[in-house]
Amino acid sequence: FPVLSAMQHDKVCTFTGLVRGDITAEREYDHVRVAGRVSVPLSLSCSRCLVDYDSFVDVNFTVIFRKDTAIQSVEEEIELGEEDLLSSVYQGDEIDLTHEIQEQIAMEIPLKPLCSDDCKGLCHTCGTDLNVSQCSCSNEKTSLAFSALKDFKVSR
Repeated sequence: FPVLSAMQHDKVCTFTGLVRGDITAEREYDHVRVAGRVSVPLSLSCSRCLVDYDSFVDVNFTVIFRKDTAIQSVEEEIELGEEDLLSSVYQGDEIDLTHEIQEQIAMEIPLKPLCSDDCKGLCHTCGTDLNVSQCSCSNEKTSLAFSALKDFKVSR
């Protein structure tokens, strides 16, 4: 799974086990319907407190594969329906599910992972993990965008 390997290399997450799946394929009229469930254990780094925590991706999916046919003219406008968005194409007598499995797993990994919904994160001033202990920094809420202007004096 090259996309998942790249995600691990880029430290988006660490996969801590094998990708497992239960997948069925059924031929229906002019297409093949592939439905299943894939799962994989992984470790993520919390976006607030930076603590690594274990998580699990478990996703159900359905993809409709159509035999690759001649590509329509680029100038020709076509309207895509919901089924078209769940569709993919295949060539020959085999269907490679690598892309679809990677896509399903990647879409389930959160962009901003949280170790818990009530994670307090790190203190912006001293870096203390506020989930573990309180710090002695001021609780004053200031905007970091204007912090450089804090000591600016205006003379008249």
